Amino acid sequence: MKPLQRLLAAALLAGLAGTAQAQFGDLLRQLPIPGAGNILNTPAAPGGAAAAGDLLQMLAQSVDNIDEPREIEIGRQLAAVLLGSKPLHSDANLQRYVNRLGRWLSLQSERPHLPWTFGVLDDAGFNAFAAPGGYIFVTKGLVDRVDEAELAGILAHEITHVTARHHLKALAAKARSGIATQLIASQVRSNIVGNAISAQMLALGRDLYTSGLDRADEHDADRQGVTLAARAGFDPYGLPSVLQQLRTAAPDNPLFTLTLSTHPPAQQRLEVLEAAMGNRLDALSGKPSVPIATRLRAR
Repeated sequence: MKPLQRLLAAALLAGLAGTAQAQFGDLLRQLPIPGAGNILNTPAAPGGAAAAGDLLQMLAQSVDNIDEPREIEIGRQLAAVLLGSKPLHSDANLQRYVNRLGRWLSLQSERPHLPWTFGVLDDAGFNAFAAPGGYIFVTKGLVDRVDEAELAGILAHEITHVTARHHLKALAAKARSGIATQLIASQVRSNIVGNAISAQMLALGRDLYTSGLDRADEHDADRQGVTLAARAGFDPYGLPSVLQQLRTAAPDNPLFTLTLSTHPPAQQRLEVLEAAMGNRLDALSGKPSVPIATRLRAR
């Protein structure tokens, strides 16, 4: 694996640097946090950068100890884990489209004020990821296999993980179990993020994204995600349509392996959603399918 500093610099350059790559503009250029700098040097809380070890200690005690600035800082560290695994896709038009779609959905959520940031990872797999504080990524392989309503349903599902603080709760459980100490005993910090990323946090993040969230959290994100997508004006059956794809995906298909292994069985998710939705959202369904390629050509 490449050094974290080089990975972050390359992955985040699009949204932060004043170079030709600034065409990514609103992708990772941050909505301002009062008193904060950019993503590379923002303190976790007023008064200076909080050590990742301190954040882990607070998580182990209680998620209630994590205020919003610290939540955003943890999200930035986990976003570094994701961007360290796969780079952002080079299609600026696609990045803008997904970012605008995601931000429109986030405005309908319970926490519209978060510095919501959306991006497409250059990966052929069918995956989506969220991190605390409003960082959400989908893979190019996923975007290529869905239409706009389906993508909206996926993003709404991930937005719900953020608004409900599902990842923070999962990290807290891992921190309390001592898994961080088991994964790595010493902290190694990188100057690229103001000495705020530790090897422990990186190890916890990797473990979280390979093991997945609690099944109850996934079902909750499905139910609330459908409602959020409908509230934003999209067909509420977009997410169930995606689950139908997953239901028929071969378990040994490497493009779907991670998604299938970190989520409840798609058939179970469909059954839980059907029981929750009934026919209450049928009046909002039946809208024409809009291919993402059509939206991109129109820009």
